[in-house]
Amino acid sequence: MEEIVKSIVTMLMRGPEYQTFCKCEQCEMDIIALSLNTLPAHYVTTDKGRTAVFERLNSKENLEWINKRIIQSIHVIGKYPHRS
Repeated sequence: MEEIVKSIVTMLMRGPEYQTFCKCEQCEMDIIALSLNTLPAHYVTTDKGRTAVFERLNSKENLEWINKRIIQSIHVIGKYPHRS
């Protein structure tokens, strides 16, 4: 989950929709942390388990669901930016 969230946050924060939001490292880490706290954890101990979870989470429906949580987190953190 963490890898997926990090990549989506990076992609969204570099896109045109969030140009006015703070893009400092602290704000991005806060967005990632808040997003992960609203999503279920998926712990694995092997590469095979990691691949299976990644494939399950990488469906269109799951990515839309994850995106919604991330976008909510961007707006929450965006209200109180660090602006380093």
